[in-house]
Amino acid sequence: MDISLYYQEQGEGEPFFLLHGNGEDGTYFVNQLSFFSDKYRVIAVDTRGHGKSPWGTAPFTMEQFAVDLHKLMDKLEIQKAMILGFSDGANIAMKFALKYPERVNALILNGGNLDTKGVKRSIQIPIEIGYRFAKLFAGKSEKAKTHMEILGLMVHEPNIKPEELRAIQAPTLVIAGTKDMIKQSHTEIIAQNIPNAKLSVIPGDHFIASKNAERFNKEVQDFLWTSL
Repeated sequence: MDISLYYQEQGEGEPFFLLHGNGEDGTYFVNQLSFFSDKYRVIAVDTRGHGKSPWGTAPFTMEQFAVDLHKLMDKLEIQKAMILGFSDGANIAMKFALKYPERVNALILNGGNLDTKGVKRSIQIPIEIGYRFAKLFAGKSEKAKTHMEILGLMVHEPNIKPEELRAIQAPTLVIAGTKDMIKQSHTEIIAQNIPNAKLSVIPGDHFIASKNAERFNKEVQDFLWTSL
């Protein structure tokens, strides 16, 4: 059975979807909603099982999240859109662009990764330990099961090969923080494999869209103005 994704919408013009990271919801993009809604129809989505969107019964995978976004676009009668994804949202955006290339006008990939090797070990190891603990108790506790599913996304996904990215034709900005939890060398691999992608590394950690919003928004706006 299909689920109905919750989303916040603001502004008019070209559709611009915002996809949050793991364990978050669309409110992460409060600074982007207010800034970009002056020029675009901004839609901040709560992905399946996050925020106010139901869990549903379909597999809890990034592939499924990409299918969910496609169905939401159809529901809103949006043929093509710009997509900004943060962290796991960037990974979903890459999956979406590979699966539905004709639906993407532009991509902004913020702090995404192709596999777990792209995440600094100081971050990844605690995630993997937390996943194992949650898995131990998943059969006895619904909360532990939910926690296991959420952490599982960061343990088992997204598994995208660098060469797969060469199929992406949409103008793309790859953007990360100087102290990001994603290795800079990995971010560079993503940018190098997407044809004509622009790479931008700005001061800050993984959460630059929130903590360095003014600079982040300017980088994204300049990219959109010059690319579309």
